[in-house]
Amino acid sequence: MKNYFKIFSRNQSKKVLSFDGGGVRTIAGVVFLKQLEAKTGKPIFDLFDMFIGTSAGGVNALLVAVNKMNANELHEFWSKDNLMTNMSASWINTTSFLHTRPKYDGVGKKELLKKYFSDKSLGEAKKPVMTLSYDVENRKPKLLSSIDTPGITAVSAASATSAAPIYYPTSEIEDGTWHIDGGIVSNNPSLIGYAEGMKYFKSDNVKVLSIGSGIDRAKIDGPTSQKWGALGWLRNDIIGIMLEQNMDHEIAEDLMKEKYLRINSATEKVNKKLDDTSEKNLERIHLMGMEWWSEFGDSAIKFVNS
Repeated sequence: MKNYFKIFSRNQSKKVLSFDGGGVRTIAGVVFLKQLEAKTGKPIFDLFDMFIGTSAGGVNALLVAVNKMNANELHEFWSKDNLMTNMSASWINTTSFLHTRPKYDGVGKKELLKKYFSDKSLGEAKKPVMTLSYDVENRKPKLLSSIDTPGITAVSAASATSAAPIYYPTSEIEDGTWHIDGGIVSNNPSLIGYAEGMKYFKSDNVKVLSIGSGIDRAKIDGPTSQKWGALGWLRNDIIGIMLEQNMDHEIAEDLMKEKYLRINSATEKVNKKLDDTSEKNLERIHLMGMEWWSEFGDSAIKFVNS
């Protein structure tokens, strides 16, 4: 009987929860996960075996794995008050598009992260967790994780993965390296989570639930774009275009097939900007999350129960 249970446990799928970056739009995924918890009767910490995220999604992954937050608590983390703290003003006029310095100074963000994580290290995570960032001096992507970099603090990992260029300053971590937002490498880290999950669990029976943050499908006028220089492309969301490229998703679908479920849609009326905290936009983000539940909820329940 003992050997039977060993074999059964080994054959059970390991589930990875992957969070995209997307600034305040990450709230839509949290709304979706609240519904998943309500319907399954289990917190997301118990439903999944590993967590990975990029940018705001990396912060989500850390909050769940390190602090064992449920989706309701995650939603509270993204409250209007916390968003305002997170986006403490920089030295510049934030209404100006010609940013000569980061839009936000990062001071409020660090204070907020310190409040939630204190001095906890990645090695103190209750389940495996990883965040993606980019080491600017060594010019390479960096995976900060409870597995390979356990001595890095959760505050440093969260600051590094969410240091979006233009929005926040480059972030230094404990090993002396300087990092920016992992979204410039892969805003959807599902493939990385899949590969790391197979290595860690020593199994190819790994599934990934991938939580997006909406895709801006507004048409860009091709002939007009011929005339754009740096300012023109910035005004027309070149950062968003780079973050929302869809190749990771298409490759993940081809590679993982039924082991991969992607929760995402066009942003529709949700502002494409990562930092629109107006009541109207936050309500639209919430509605997008509920629409995702209507479309993907049954599939998600089946996915986590199989």
